[in-house]
Amino acid sequence: MRSADQYDALYSSFRWHVPARFNIARECIGRWAREPDRVALIEDNDGGVPGLVTYAALQADANRLANALAARGVRRGDRVAIMLPQRRETVVAHAACYQMGAVAMPLSVLFGPDALAYRLSDSAAVAALVDAAAHANLAPVRAACPMLRTVIAVDPLPGAGLDLVDYRAALGAAGTGFACVDTGAEDPALLIYTSGTTGPPKGALKPHRVLIGNLPGFVASQNWFPRANDVFWSPADWAWTGGLMDALLPTLYFGRPIVAGTAKGADGRFDARLAYALLERHRVTNAFLFPTALKMMMKALPRPRDTHALALRAVMSAGEAVGATVFDWARHALGVTINEMFGQTEINYVVGNSHEKWPAKPGSIGRPYPGHRVAVIDDAGNEVPRGTCGEVAVNRCDIHGHPDPVFFLGYWGRDDATRRKYTGDWCRTGDEAIMDDDGYLWYQGRADDMFKAAGYRIGPSEVENCLLKHPAVANCAVVPKPDAVRGAVVKAYVVPVPGVTPSPALVADIQGHVRGLLAPYEYPREIEFIDALPMTTTGKVQRRVLRLQEEARFRDRTAAVTATKEEP
Repeated sequence: MRSADQYDALYSSFRWHVPARFNIARECIGRWAREPDRVALIEDNDGGVPGLVTYAALQADANRLANALAARGVRRGDRVAIMLPQRRETVVAHAACYQMGAVAMPLSVLFGPDALAYRLSDSAAVAALVDAAAHANLAPVRAACPMLRTVIAVDPLPGAGLDLVDYRAALGAAGTGFACVDTGAEDPALLIYTSGTTGPPKGALKPHRVLIGNLPGFVASQNWFPRANDVFWSPADWAWTGGLMDALLPTLYFGRPIVAGTAKGADGRFDARLAYALLERHRVTNAFLFPTALKMMMKALPRPRDTHALALRAVMSAGEAVGATVFDWARHALGVTINEMFGQTEINYVVGNSHEKWPAKPGSIGRPYPGHRVAVIDDAGNEVPRGTCGEVAVNRCDIHGHPDPVFFLGYWGRDDATRRKYTGDWCRTGDEAIMDDDGYLWYQGRADDMFKAAGYRIGPSEVENCLLKHPAVANCAVVPKPDAVRGAVVKAYVVPVPGVTPSPALVADIQGHVRGLLAPYEYPREIEFIDALPMTTTGKVQRRVLRLQEEARFRDRTAAVTATKEEP
């Protein structure tokens, strides 16, 4: 393994080249539009004839939309909300915003009225592009967003009122010529709201240069993308950093096609079997798949290559630790070694694997990608010894002293929150990990997901990974259950595999399975079966929701006992 390890040479020789003038639209769309037949999007039609959209067509539409927005008063620096799923118009909207110097603000179509009202008001967005689903949630709160002057509907919305602009009519009336503004690499391009564990959502303002900062990790995690005939796909929503910066924009930057399709079933949820069919149908070579999606694919079809002709050559996964169980399954069942990646909206794509260039350690999230200086630090900002758990942090500069272009500009309107994000030159992630002697990071969970039970410090990831090895477990989450004697005990919420009936015997079997593989204090003293885990819109398990539920239950039990004792 060490003879194939090229990491040290790649990491030490890497140098950033960030031009003073840089524009995402020009680099991702404009320069490829000169080739009239180059395909940018493959629109998946559930097995029907796919729609092929060229870079030239995207550029033409982006020019028209930029002119239409400008005619309605949108100016450089204005925030424009993009409330659209994976579709052609989403790419057009992003390109139009970037090339006119506006700030694109992607918002998930899953956001309800209150979530939309907060973000639109906080950002003072002046325009929005919506589909039918997004408009249904926007309409009740539009009056509460006085700065929102223009709403453009990309789908016909009969009876929606005269205060909407029809997308196709607007483009049809707009000119086809538009000169991309000369933006600096430091100029703002994106505003992405990220929900922390406390307080209201914060808008992370990102400059044009962040795309450059994402590229080393993207190339490495996708096994040196692009190669001839590479086709990319991810079910990740393009409204989030994962879908936008880990999939859509890097793929377009390299001039390759990306599939627009989310493999969702009739219930609106990710469907593993539809995902396999999409991968085969479009000969997808590179993918970004959340750990949750991989777990569902593993349980739905343990031996997919028996029934599907897959062309996968690289898969990146991020959001949570993949774990050795899924890692081993993918290596044998999909024929790929998953390259895990770690990052967050504010500083994305900073740690990960590239197994063709350096060995992947099952269960590790990898090493710092070239160009990023990453350490595990304590509360005071000091690096902790190797093998010690601490908080993952990224330095403003790389090992050569060059500013790292992956950094966000700050939180929108929240200078205090921006300052709290840093300790000196270290940007804190809020994620706990251990760095081993070879520089690999072992993810332990969010700092607020770690807990102590009977005096032992426990990270949920290791226990969850062990639980997933049990054949009856489809998905799981581990949280502390408050206990008057031990302080807390380990509790597991388990989603059973379809067809499995929960029972006391199954609980005992799962407990025995974990007890036999991990330390005695790590096995779940209580297991609760549920139909689905609470998830964020980006596919991360919301352990905090379950933890707060357990705390509320404990308070209720304590109150009930106290009331009983006080009865005469």
